[in-house]
Amino acid sequence: MLRIAGWVVLLVVLLALPLYIGPGLQSAGQYMMIGAVGAIGLTMVIGQAGMLSLAHAFFLLVGGTTYAVLSGEPEQRGAISLVGLGWPTEIALIGAVIVSGLFGLAFAPVAGRLRGIYLGVASLALVFLGFFLGQAAPELTGGAASGRNPEPFSLFGFSFSNEGYLAVLGVPFRQSERLWYLFLVLTVISYVLARGAVNSRVGRSWRAVRDNEAAAAVMGVDVLRAKAGAFAVSAAYAGLAGVMIVLWYGLLKPDESEFGTYGLNQSIAFLAMAIIGGLGSIPGAVVGAMIVFGTGQILTIYAAELGLGDTLSGVSPTVIGLYVYGIAVILVVLFEPGGLAAIGRRLSGSLGRRFTPNQVGAPARRPAPPREDGS
Repeated sequence: MLRIAGWVVLLVVLLALPLYIGPGLQSAGQYMMIGAVGAIGLTMVIGQAGMLSLAHAFFLLVGGTTYAVLSGEPEQRGAISLVGLGWPTEIALIGAVIVSGLFGLAFAPVAGRLRGIYLGVASLALVFLGFFLGQAAPELTGGAASGRNPEPFSLFGFSFSNEGYLAVLGVPFRQSERLWYLFLVLTVISYVLARGAVNSRVGRSWRAVRDNEAAAAVMGVDVLRAKAGAFAVSAAYAGLAGVMIVLWYGLLKPDESEFGTYGLNQSIAFLAMAIIGGLGSIPGAVVGAMIVFGTGQILTIYAAELGLGDTLSGVSPTVIGLYVYGIAVILVVLFEPGGLAAIGRRLSGSLGRRFTPNQVGAPARRPAPPREDGS
């Protein structure tokens, strides 16, 4: 009951926040939700299925590009003829998730035959492939120079942009407030589906493959199929996060170098979220996203109040954020390999033993074992 009450209170707080915080904090919260969706997908393939993937940035680009192409209109921009199909944006979002999952499924033959660092290096090649394709296909991406603007998301005629006037309790609901609720809904759906997957037969097959492939095969698990499914699901989650990124930026722009929105640094950031939160833990992935994506955003907003420009000249809040989550990864690896999820389990177990009344003359209750999904 306490856990259910906690989730209800958290949801109420998240629903009420846009009424009391400004656009800057709303934007930071939206960026954390983007990270949460992507991190949930990555922790399933790494923590649940035991496959190291560094290709998340590639699938972000695939999802964002697919949404821009499916929802956009054909446009002639100088010598570039932008491709656009003009689909409804809600259909384009679903299509982007499906296409991203199919790209992940196409990588399944490689993912099914490689393990460990070899799979990580092979998946990393997709990031550099995305860097090349982003610049080589300006008809789809708009090119690295200017990019292309995605179609603002709308659902059943309601636009999640500044179009039209809407006020709730006297607070005008502009694009920032509308995107907050859109991203919150997408994050909640992603979380619920992930929890359902890891607690189902599919999740059990992933963990069996992760623990021992030979034993899983003996028990009747199709190892290659389980690995392919995990990689496809992870890619689909990354594709959804990619759609959210282009809606958040209002721009799809391929990277001009290997380090950018869809570069190696982004893949490492998502890996850090999964490690900090605890590999395999869905709630831990959400908290990890808040730390990795939230630190730089919050420091940027309050840079003047914190005096960062005076005391740390030449070091931007974004760089400080990189140091923060880099140190967090080191501390987790050295002192708590289970991440924040393991710390949370110990705290909840301690509180449960303290506040659970025991019957007179009856032995004390044993703490409930941790769930299979690591929460």
